[in-house]
Amino acid sequence: MMKRNVTLRIAALLAVLTVLSGGLAAFDFSTVKSKINEFTLDNGMKFIVAEDHSAPVISFVLIADVGGANDPKEYYGLAHVFEHMAFKGTDQIGTNNFKAESGALAKLDAIYAEMRTEEKKGFLADSTKLAALKDKFKAAQDEAEKFVVPNEFPNIIEQEGGVGLNAGTSWDNTSYYYSFPSNKAELWFAMEAGRFSHPVLRQLYKEKEVIKEERRMRTESSPIGRLIEEALGAAFISQPYGMPLVGPMTDINNIDPETALAFFHKYYVASNLTAALSGDITPQQAEALAKKYFGVLPKVPKPPRLITEDPKQNAERRVNIFDKSQPFLLIGYHRPAATDPQSPALDALADCLGQGRTSLLYTDLVKEKKIATQVSSFATFPGEKYPTLFGIFAIPSQGVTADSCEKEVYTEVEKIKNEPLSPEKLEGIKERAKSNLINQLASRTGMAQQLASYQVLYGDWRKLFKTLDDINAVTAADIQNAAKQYLNRENRTVATIVTVEKAN
Repeated sequence: MMKRNVTLRIAALLAVLTVLSGGLAAFDFSTVKSKINEFTLDNGMKFIVAEDHSAPVISFVLIADVGGANDPKEYYGLAHVFEHMAFKGTDQIGTNNFKAESGALAKLDAIYAEMRTEEKKGFLADSTKLAALKDKFKAAQDEAEKFVVPNEFPNIIEQEGGVGLNAGTSWDNTSYYYSFPSNKAELWFAMEAGRFSHPVLRQLYKEKEVIKEERRMRTESSPIGRLIEEALGAAFISQPYGMPLVGPMTDINNIDPETALAFFHKYYVASNLTAALSGDITPQQAEALAKKYFGVLPKVPKPPRLITEDPKQNAERRVNIFDKSQPFLLIGYHRPAATDPQSPALDALADCLGQGRTSLLYTDLVKEKKIATQVSSFATFPGEKYPTLFGIFAIPSQGVTADSCEKEVYTEVEKIKNEPLSPEKLEGIKERAKSNLINQLASRTGMAQQLASYQVLYGDWRKLFKTLDDINAVTAADIQNAAKQYLNRENRTVATIVTVEKAN
C-alpha cells in the first residue's frame, strides 16, 4: 500500500469526474458529492458509498487504521503478520471441524509457549528438553493441520466471481480489497465481517516461516533492501518508522497467539475500521447489510494515535553498505506529516525536482551528464500519517560512484533554493498533478481506495475534493521556501551502496 502523493490524489478526483460527470469542463462538485454518501454504525465503523450503476460491479476497500508503526516493542512485524492471517479463514471457513481444530490449536500453543520459555534462557537452555519440545511441537502442528481446508477463504471469493483480491500493510495502515459482481454484495459483507469478528490464528507458526522467507528475499538477500532498512533506522531515532515493516527475525520468532490476539482486540475494532464501496449499490442497501453483518462487532473506543516523534535532527547522518552490487544513493530529509499545510508545496517540490523525464534531476543526471540511469524523488517515505521523510534516490551509471551522483543532486537542490520556478514550470507541475495516472485510477477500485484512504488519514473523505484548490494555491515561493526549510545538510540522512570486489 505504498504512498499517495498529490498526483494520486488529483488523479483520483479526476477519475470521479470522468466516470460521473463526463469531463473537467462539465465537472460539478455538488453533482459528484451527491453520489457519495456515508454512514456510521453504532459501534463506530465508518462506511462510504460511491454509487455508480453503469456496470453490475462493486469494488470494496476496507482499511484498518493500524500498521507497522503500531507494532509493540519486541514484536515488530505483527501488523504484517495479521495481514497474512486474515486470509486463513474464520471459525466457519478454512476448517473441516472447528471444535476439534480448536483443541489441537490450544495444545499446539501450549507446547510453543513452553518451547519459547526454554529458548529464552539462552545458553542456560536445556538442549535435551528443547529438542524434545521441538519434536512435540512438530507433531502437534501436524495434528492441527488435519483440520485445515487450505485457501478456502480466497477460493470462495474467486469461485463467486471476485477479482483483484489482495491486501497490503504499510507503516500507517492495513488495507483489504477486491471487487465482486453486484449480486454478490451480501457475500462481501458476510466474508469480511467474519474475518474481523471471528479471528482464528490458523497456521500462525507456518505463516511465520513464510514471512521469514519474505524477509530474506526482500531485505537480507537484497542490497537495496538492506540499505533502505539501515537508512530508516538511522533517520528515525524514536519514531517507529525506523523499525522494519516485516520485522527482524527475532521479533517474528517472538510473536505468539497471546500477544497477537491482544494486538487484534486493540486495533481491529469497529471504530478503527473504514470501508468504501464504489459501484452498483445504493447507500440504503449497503447500510442494511452493514448493520446485519458488521453490526455484531462490539463498540470499543478507537485506539489513540501515537505521539512519539523524533527530536529535531541537527547533524547529517550517513550509512554505507559495501557490496558487490551496483552503487545506489538514497537521501532522506525529515519533513512533517502529509496532513501538514505545507504538504502541497512539498508534493510540488518532489515533482519538479525528480518526477518524470522533464524534472531537474532527470534532465541533469540522466539526460545531460549521463551519470545516472535512474533518479527520482518522493514526497513521503516510509509513511505519511506521522512526520516522515522527503526522499531522493539515484542509480549511478556504470563506472560512476554514488558520491558523484550525490554532489549533482545537491547542485540541483540549491538551484531550487536560489532560483524561483518559472510560471511555465509551475503550471506544468499543476497540470501533471491534474492528469497523471487518470487511466490507472479511473476505476471503482481506485475511487474506493482514495475515499477510504482520505477518510482514515484526514478524518474526512471530502478532503479529496479540496485537493485541486490546494495544489492550485501553491506558488513558486512556497516551493522555494519548502526547499530552504527542509532540504538541508543537518536535516538529511544519506545512504549509499559502495561497490567492492568482495562483499563483507
